[in-house]
Amino acid sequence: MIKFKLEGEFIPLISLLKATSLVQSGGEAQSVVEEGLVKYNGEVDYRKRLKVKIGDKIDFMGKIIEVI
Repeated sequence: MIKFKLEGEFIPLISLLKATSLVQSGGEAQSVVEEGLVKYNGEVDYRKRLKVKIGDKIDFMGKIIEVI
């Protein structure tokens, strides 16, 4: 599990995927979200601009990001 310390109120989903090095670029992040490869708190979510907040869990290809 990857623990990501949030600085501020939220981080956009695409930015979180880049910040944790699970994708190489913003374009790649948008593609994996559009393809339904990302789960937000256990549910597939297609929103690229999703605001991820403290306590949320993101699952991408078996890698879990916990936002703390």
